[in-house]
Amino acid sequence: MTNATKENDAEVVPLVKPLMVEQSLANNERVVPLGSPPGERKGVGDEFIFQAMKFFGCFIGLQASYLTWGYMQELIMTTKFEPTPNVPSGLFPSAAFCVFSNRFLAVIVALISVRLRHGAFFANNKAPLLAFTPCAISNTMSSWSQYKALRYVSFPVQTVFKSSKVIPVMLMGKLLKGTKYPYVQYIEATFITIGVAIFSLASKSGDNEKKTDIVGLVLLITYITFDSFTSQWQDKVYVKYGRPNVDPYQMMLGVNISAICITLSGLIVSGELPIVYEFLSANPEVFQYNVITAITSASGQLCIFYTIKEFGPVVFTLIMTTRQMISICVSAIMFGHSISFVAIIGAFIVFSVLFYQIRRKYLARKPLGSQVKNPLPTSAPGN
Repeated sequence: MTNATKENDAEVVPLVKPLMVEQSLANNERVVPLGSPPGERKGVGDEFIFQAMKFFGCFIGLQASYLTWGYMQELIMTTKFEPTPNVPSGLFPSAAFCVFSNRFLAVIVALISVRLRHGAFFANNKAPLLAFTPCAISNTMSSWSQYKALRYVSFPVQTVFKSSKVIPVMLMGKLLKGTKYPYVQYIEATFITIGVAIFSLASKSGDNEKKTDIVGLVLLITYITFDSFTSQWQDKVYVKYGRPNVDPYQMMLGVNISAICITLSGLIVSGELPIVYEFLSANPEVFQYNVITAITSASGQLCIFYTIKEFGPVVFTLIMTTRQMISICVSAIMFGHSISFVAIIGAFIVFSVLFYQIRRKYLARKPLGSQVKNPLPTSAPGN
């Protein structure tokens, strides 16, 4: 790559330009994120190499974080470990503890990020902690449902089903903010729903496959409903207190502080805390799995912020949609899930619509450059 001629670089640059978010300023100057100042640029080839390296770094960071996170998630919730007196089944007893461990490390990362960015942990916060509590509750419930659902549905079914959350997102947007959506989005949502239904029903076959039953369906619906509320409420906080006054790291800190209080209280009230301690003492490797899950969850959130900031939400969505497809393949290979031809057709419908959405959003944003700024999410979409 470093030995490529400028002529070859010039031929490849147009292929990657759509992946670079360019800002159009008042004086018609072009600013490419992470690019060198105009006076320091060494040419088109050097600029392409620099941007390509940043893009592939984001791609690898997101894929490594969330593929590992998904694998560990399924490993923790579906593996039969050494049984204990309180857990004779050998299955990990608490989805709430998995959520707690993720939030615990996320709080530490958020504290460090806010301190480095603002010079203080809370002094510059314009939004009160209570403003984040509603989305912290919904974020906790969606994460809990996501973990718990793996007891009743396979990971590929869960992953494809998540794609249908565009429907509750639209409903929540209309309910909370009165947002109006074009007809094309309703058509896309309909086809995604059809594809998810085909994949879910077709995945019922197979002697070794987990059966999709009513409990799993309820948990998946709970997940996408609460997750949709989370993103819409976060946007409401940004609008109410002003985007310059609440950055993504402050949002991450506020949400996770509330979430960790909620999950810890739930573990104590439900009596799961001593049961989890007993289980982890008998199965120390499970604690290591939870630590890895927490680390990859936190690193994934940082990669989300970085990717959207440097390349925009369209590129981020493209990477995460690709990650969903890869994670289905990894899960099927590692955990022996059978995927029938009919299920593949259902998945094809879903991902075709998703890639069409990405293309439509890119074309819609292209004339506007980067003047339309979306808030950065504080949780990984589509996990």
